[in-house]
Amino acid sequence: MSPALIAYRLLTRMLEPLAPRLLDARAKQGKEDPARVDERLGLASVARPAGDLIWLHGVSVGETLSLLPVVDRLRKARPDLTVLVTSGTVTSAALLARRLPAGVIHQFAPVDAPGAVAAFLDHWKPSLAVFVESELWPNLILAARDRGVKLVLASARITERTVEGWRRFPGAVRRILSAFDRILPQDETSAARLESLGARIDGHVNLKLSGEAPPHDPAAFTRLSAAIGDRPVVVAASTHDGEEIAIVRALDKLADRLCLIIVPRHPDRSPDIAAALTRDGYGFAVRSQGRDLDRDTDLYVADTLGEMGLFLRLADVVVMGGSFSAALEKPPVGGHNPLEPARLGKPAVTGPDMTNWAAVADALVNAGGLSIVQAPWDLPAVIAPLLADDAEAKRMGERGRRAAAEAGSGLDRLWDAVEPLLPRAAPRGRR
Repeated sequence: MSPALIAYRLLTRMLEPLAPRLLDARAKQGKEDPARVDERLGLASVARPAGDLIWLHGVSVGETLSLLPVVDRLRKARPDLTVLVTSGTVTSAALLARRLPAGVIHQFAPVDAPGAVAAFLDHWKPSLAVFVESELWPNLILAARDRGVKLVLASARITERTVEGWRRFPGAVRRILSAFDRILPQDETSAARLESLGARIDGHVNLKLSGEAPPHDPAAFTRLSAAIGDRPVVVAASTHDGEEIAIVRALDKLADRLCLIIVPRHPDRSPDIAAALTRDGYGFAVRSQGRDLDRDTDLYVADTLGEMGLFLRLADVVVMGGSFSAALEKPPVGGHNPLEPARLGKPAVTGPDMTNWAAVADALVNAGGLSIVQAPWDLPAVIAPLLADDAEAKRMGERGRRAAAEAGSGLDRLWDAVEPLLPRAAPRGRR
């Protein structure tokens, strides 16, 4: 083992006694679930079922949602296997609680300390682990490998800054990357960066391009559609700090009775959004306060989890948030998944910051299913013609839908890479 890995293991072992106190502090800040902090220490909150178990891991919301098609494929192809999904954020856990099928287990991932990692692996004993877009946690990865767990790094994305950091420890990063049986980066850029660190690349997979449109509650859709009536609807999806008020101001006079629905990326920001809207004198309703859309509501803050599919279906035009950081002088976000509205045939507009989705955004723009503007105040020039010409809006949405369908073959490529690593199927009638 390289000196850097030995030093890392010793340091994390020395600091591990502080982990409970640090996790409790994070829980008080809302960054951990107080009732499930022990899971971060590797202490399982549920029993392990008998039989082989496959472990899927994603850090936050985007990564864990991209795992849902993998879960579905595993359950259909290998119902004899138990599936465990881990994540690292409270928001991702709340979404997975809504979206995971019955029988699939969710746990918070352990901190990367030797004791927590050992407790986690000793309890769950996975046969195969698939890490999506994952940070390279040395203790977790190497301990799993030492226990004979097959490892896959899928949909991997790595920045040049991260590469520069790892280049200071070449022996350590080679050892970590060599632990994986398969490495499938998102794109050529990440593949080249990983290869420069010593990785063996087995193909490309971007799981965020796979999957179906987000689900929705048909009864809620019918109720809200009736309340909206014939008003045009613009949905500002996955918005970040500063974007909400800027979009509201920009679209304020776009139509006499425009219905604007704001779906913040982080619902816990709802009080800040409400304060900004109140300061500017806007009337609005907040969904988490039990207020439903009605005929008198033109501005609606949809600050709930797991309802993106509902509000996207209500939209005539979608504005993708997390993309206007430069114009608003905010830290860059990198944009959010433009395939979500595209899969539903919705015309979409985004800001220029789509660095996390550059290839996807380019494909949708080239297909004519996505428009890019430089700032929120440029939105009316694009949105007004779409609201005035329903036929053109539908054509734009359909172009986006076709481009999204063409982009979604990554799941099949991942399955081809993973299936040979799965444990043999148990004899029929046994687990």
